[in-house]
Amino acid sequence: MSTKKKILLSILSVIVVLLIAVGCYLGKVYFDVKKTADGVYEESTRIKSQLREQPVSVKQGEAMSILLLGIDTGELGRTEQGRSDSMMIATLNPDRKQTTIVSIPRDTYTEIVGLGTQDKLNHAYAFGGPEMSMDSTEKLLGVPIDHYVSVNMHGLKEMVDAVGKIQLENNIEFIQDGYEFHQGPVQLDGDAALAYIRMRYDDPNGDYGRQERQRKVVMAIIKKAMSPSIIANYGNILETLEDHVKTDIPWSQMTAMQSKYWDAFSHIENDQLQGEGAMRDGVSYQDINPDELTRVQELLKEQLNLPE
Repeated sequence: MSTKKKILLSILSVIVVLLIAVGCYLGKVYFDVKKTADGVYEESTRIKSQLREQPVSVKQGEAMSILLLGIDTGELGRTEQGRSDSMMIATLNPDRKQTTIVSIPRDTYTEIVGLGTQDKLNHAYAFGGPEMSMDSTEKLLGVPIDHYVSVNMHGLKEMVDAVGKIQLENNIEFIQDGYEFHQGPVQLDGDAALAYIRMRYDDPNGDYGRQERQRKVVMAIIKKAMSPSIIANYGNILETLEDHVKTDIPWSQMTAMQSKYWDAFSHIENDQLQGEGAMRDGVSYQDINPDELTRVQELLKEQLNLPE
């Protein structure tokens, strides 16, 4: 065999070995991701939104909504059912190539569906878990809530540590839990991120300022998690997700979302349902002005391709 043929054969052999190695690695990644997806999945008794004739078709890339719940179970050692400390609705619209995230005041005074009573919206989770939270949020906003994703507060801290320090723009200077947060770009590890979203009383916008900081942390985690460099640490990220995240989205729909909804993440808009403070029997609530409720309802309907 000529020298040139030997060299060519050697190169081809190396390429084959590399392809096999990459294939095995990708196969392991796929297996690990599926295992995590199966671990975070919780079958729901709520088959579909009451406002849809049929469940939203993920495989066809229909615009859909997901209720994002930040649960206070796990923070400061608590282990009870907990309440939804933060609530956001994310609408994913592949046709528009847009995702819209709307924060909802957790103290919103509204009907708790299934109890026949009026209370703070975030109490729905304590009374009936994610299903009651979805039903009550759906009743408030008049738009279908298709799925949910919940994460506990301790999990948020560990997620930041898993992806690595996140960077975001801080609007106000304050001190919380021994951390000093200066105006401008800040880098946060898990503990600092948790302190950053906990602060409430020193914020001139009160709980609304806190909700804005929660959105910023969530978006910073997503941005960091979508960067190519994160693959080296995917094992820690998957472990953290399995420990602290729950969703009613099964693996089959997750894989379809990866291909059908990827473009929806190319442009992300944020909004806020604004309320007004009110006292009832010595308890503080947020009342939603009808005009403000209509504004957010129309926004969500537009993003979900629904008739007004």
